[in-house]
Amino acid sequence: MVNLHISFVSWFGNLEIGLKETIEHGSFTDNSPATFSLTDEDHTIANAVRFTLNQDPRVTFCGYSIPHPLEARVNIIVQTTGDPAREVLKDACQNLMLMCRHVRCTFDKAVEDFKASNVVKAMKIDSQDSSGDDSEESE
Repeated sequence: MVNLHISFVSWFGNLEIGLKETIEHGSFTDNSPATFSLTDEDHTIANAVRFTLNQDPRVTFCGYSIPHPLEARVNIIVQTTGDPAREVLKDACQNLMLMCRHVRCTFDKAVEDFKASNVVKAMKIDSQDSSGDDSEESE
């Protein structure tokens, strides 16, 4: 078993995924098939990693399973065209980081644009302006 730690910035800040590589079947000379066990993870990260892996042309098969609903572990199975599965998984995690970073930047820009728009000023939504105002309009 080889421990591999990948850290990346996700939507919620810093996220560290501990990946434990376990090759269940196959030979020691062929690194293309591998099963990775992600501890303390669930469908959320597993489905995102699976999606990213399936976008890679070096991947011939990728899937994941959760051994038991009460066990916080996800097994990701990767079969490549010949490249080491560990490198392909590492590249997929880095691509996922870039996607998360892009979504975060796009969202932050949209929020800034909305706050700067006249709609917010007309609605008086800004938290700094309404924090001292205790009066409410009644209908």
